[in-house]
Amino acid sequence: MDLRDKKILILGGWGLVGSAIARVLVSEEPAEIVIHSLYPGEAEEAVRSISGAFPHTRTRFAPAWGNVFVREDLKDHDRSRLLKDGETRRAIIQDTMDELSDEILSRASLYRLLVDRRPDVVIDCINTATAFAYQDVFYSVRRLQKAVADVDAGTSDVERLREEIEHHLTTLSLPQLIRHVQILRGGLAEGGVTAYLKVGTTGSGGMGLNIPYTHSEERPSRTLLSKSSIAGAHSMLLYLLARTPGAPIVKEIKPAAAIAWKRIGAGPVLRGGKPIRLFDCPPDRALSIEAALDGKAGGWTELVDASGEPKVLESVFIDTGENGMFSCEEFETVTALGQMEYVTPEEIAASALLELKGGTTGHEVVAALDGATLGPTYRAGVMRHRALERMRRLQAEQGLDSIAFEMLGPPRLSKLLYEAYLLKRLWGSLARIAESDPDETSARASDLIYEDARLRAGMLSIGIPIWLPDGRILRGPEMKTPPYKEEARVAVDPQTVERWADTGWVDLRPANMRRWRDRAREILAGLARHPAEDTSSALFEDEEYWHAEGDLPVGRVAAWILGVEEKGQRGKAS
Repeated sequence: MDLRDKKILILGGWGLVGSAIARVLVSEEPAEIVIHSLYPGEAEEAVRSISGAFPHTRTRFAPAWGNVFVREDLKDHDRSRLLKDGETRRAIIQDTMDELSDEILSRASLYRLLVDRRPDVVIDCINTATAFAYQDVFYSVRRLQKAVADVDAGTSDVERLREEIEHHLTTLSLPQLIRHVQILRGGLAEGGVTAYLKVGTTGSGGMGLNIPYTHSEERPSRTLLSKSSIAGAHSMLLYLLARTPGAPIVKEIKPAAAIAWKRIGAGPVLRGGKPIRLFDCPPDRALSIEAALDGKAGGWTELVDASGEPKVLESVFIDTGENGMFSCEEFETVTALGQMEYVTPEEIAASALLELKGGTTGHEVVAALDGATLGPTYRAGVMRHRALERMRRLQAEQGLDSIAFEMLGPPRLSKLLYEAYLLKRLWGSLARIAESDPDETSARASDLIYEDARLRAGMLSIGIPIWLPDGRILRGPEMKTPPYKEEARVAVDPQTVERWADTGWVDLRPANMRRWRDRAREILAGLARHPAEDTSSALFEDEEYWHAEGDLPVGRVAAWILGVEEKGQRGKAS
């Protein structure tokens, strides 16, 4: 795509890769580059640095900041402090674990950023996998187990256990990733974004399960493997997003090496943005192993200068951006041949730019997954026809109609298939359904349910209840919808009941029969827009496919509802 005069948002733009991408974008003359970072100082520093490097460019630069993984009113607060407060901790759990709603979506900081800024292109350089995986679910489990043991021993109360349970729920990385992608999808659509490019990670610098760089955990490190797992899951979710109709162009570049560097210098060594303070423990203050492990015994002394200020570690370093500062020897080790080796941010930026402009780098992950996965085949298409013919012949021979078993799921599919089957029994064809009276259809459908016990049992036995026109419910021992029965009993309001019915109840009320009549009319109207004499390959769902005057094709109608009405079509042509 042409990036000239476009608005581009770079998430994680202060970092090594984000800054490099911002610099290469300037030559494309976009109208504006919004540089986002976690902290306002970082975003503003990046804007000053990049705009200062290009004083004559016509491109505008703007800062943006905040944690994109929480709601808007929490985005400028430190996560560790948020988790110490019960109210905000529970808010984070709610935003992550509850069913996605318009309320959750609209208050999410990422959604607000995309909708308010309305960029044409989003380049996401945030290390999402690290952000989620390094919350360390394994350490959280150990804390939770200890809290349980303390309650059992009577040395702690239930309130403390509750805090640990809530804290543990905030460390579950997969629900966080899923919610992040859900919010991302909504924000990209509402913000009118044309292209989304993710700079991802392998989680291991391109090394295998034998990676020696851990934080003293076992090898292979569970925490490190969590990061790789989330990185892989993220790529798969982006692959699905790319196949979603209405989604923007979706691409991912996944560096598989250490990324370096931002600057080389000498002076204070920073860790987490703060200088490393110097401490000493003279040999005459040596501790026993037990005392040393206690951590409270002391023995060390903080070093201070002549004015009483703490001394800090100073050395020669190479600054690798968000991955921190490395010593000369550390850098030589990690980038050695056969170790992580390394790739420069400028090379990543060049690949990102080429992909955005429509070029092919050979390093784009979504396209690689798309090319490597096995899709529908010609043989399967031919065999499908034979399978359906054989099943329909058996239905006729055995006197059995094969409608739905509720093994494929979701309950909505079973509901739609049974409702369509009822209409087939009552009216026969699409044409007659299109001319039907909803009140008459409702009454006749109710009579059929009363009269045909086998039909009725087929629905109820697979967990699909029947909502009669008088408002009563027929059900079996299981109801697939609602999924959380205990919660459903607390508050049954009309809006929620309508949603349940739409999700998985056979609904015999006139309003639903009217909806089916309108569907039939819409399908027939679509047929009417195409000339009957057109026998080309342009139209697949033609008169012969729909068989408008013949028996209703139940499965085809359900597929049309899921694909057209609900926009659930496959995003890639077969």
